[in-house]
Amino acid sequence: MSRKSDEMRVKMAEAPLSCDCFVSLPPGSRDDHVIFGKNSDRPQNEVQEVVHYPSASYPPGSMLECTYIQIPQVEQTHAVVLSKPAWMWGAEMGANDRGVCVGNEAVWTREPVAPGEALLGMDLVRLGLERGDSAWAALTVITSLLEEHGQGGQCKEDPESFSYHNTFLLVDRNEAWVLETAGKLWVAQKVTEGVKNISNQLTIGAEISAEHSELRSTAQAQGWWDGEKEFNFSAVFSPENPPARMELAKQRYKGGTELLQQHDGSVTAEVMMSILRDKPSGICMNSGGFCTTGSMVSVLPRDASLPCIHFFTATPDPSRSIFKPFIFSDCSTPVLRVVSPQFGPDDPVKKQPRFQSQVDRRHDLYKAHQAVLNSMETNPDESSAVYEVLRDLESQCLSEISAMLSGEIPGDELGDLFFDCVDTEIKFYQ
Repeated sequence: MSRKSDEMRVKMAEAPLSCDCFVSLPPGSRDDHVIFGKNSDRPQNEVQEVVHYPSASYPPGSMLECTYIQIPQVEQTHAVVLSKPAWMWGAEMGANDRGVCVGNEAVWTREPVAPGEALLGMDLVRLGLERGDSAWAALTVITSLLEEHGQGGQCKEDPESFSYHNTFLLVDRNEAWVLETAGKLWVAQKVTEGVKNISNQLTIGAEISAEHSELRSTAQAQGWWDGEKEFNFSAVFSPENPPARMELAKQRYKGGTELLQQHDGSVTAEVMMSILRDKPSGICMNSGGFCTTGSMVSVLPRDASLPCIHFFTATPDPSRSIFKPFIFSDCSTPVLRVVSPQFGPDDPVKKQPRFQSQVDRRHDLYKAHQAVLNSMETNPDESSAVYEVLRDLESQCLSEISAMLSGEIPGDELGDLFFDCVDTEIKFYQ
């Protein structure tokens, strides 16, 4: 191995990032629902905000400013709700008003990470949601943009360079797609029933549903595949010396699979939340300066007459947070208390060179939640009582959602439920 390869391996081995995505489709779900879940594991002090952007129209020729680069804007975008690191344009996870959910994971492959700034995997998550009206359509958006603009750029708010490739889980009311990338190359696997999870590793083997037109020829030209044996994407494109983070992800992936399989046939929103809160498996992460900074669970009924429900924490550690439901509505009240401050052109992310300083991106809910976490060290009993009350609030919300899905409560009465839950949570913290 060359010195350059050794240096790259050391750098990748130090990469402290991980996430987990889950989906359950009937008959894996208890009801006729598709259930999506994701934990976003990021630097411990990074703030994740939850932002709703309504659908919008743009004149022909408009340009869109993503985290680092501009790309042509489309004439019409879907309404989206996103859980996103406050410093970037893109999102770790989110949903649109067409019943599509997308989440991404960091991964490294035999293809080198391209230098320079391009689209972040998180940018591609948001772009897929803004432009795709189904899981497959979002996948097509992502792969087209990937092939045109590439992926790359600094992935954390820090001057020290750190970049990676991405895998994605894309879900709608009918099916799910696992999309795995290596540079501009990609491969996808369709999932139509049962349970599935992904972590920071390649999982698609020979069961390939769609792929980049040059995927196999590139692998053969590089000497990674002889062109005769069965083509197994994970075996061919996984690095010979995977970074430590990918090795550790195997344990989480296995643990997540086991948890899903334990509940196969009975997965609900509550079950998915319990999986995201599981600390023994490492899925709920809080170690080494990194933690689960945001979590999301979505319920997508197969019956298109019923609304989709998306739950977000907007605060770190789902075991010490509550999931608050969001429903797309024409009259939803903006929830500014989970939106971070904006710094315009003075933002250290936008100045060149980037990331030379940091600003306070904490939103109101984050500050209130952080204060309670800090007080737990001196008043654990009092803090536990607060969480017990909040968990009761979460249970009440889940009961109301269940009643709505069964037709007992009109869905339009719950359009401000996210606003009400955030407001109530802050009051309890105070």
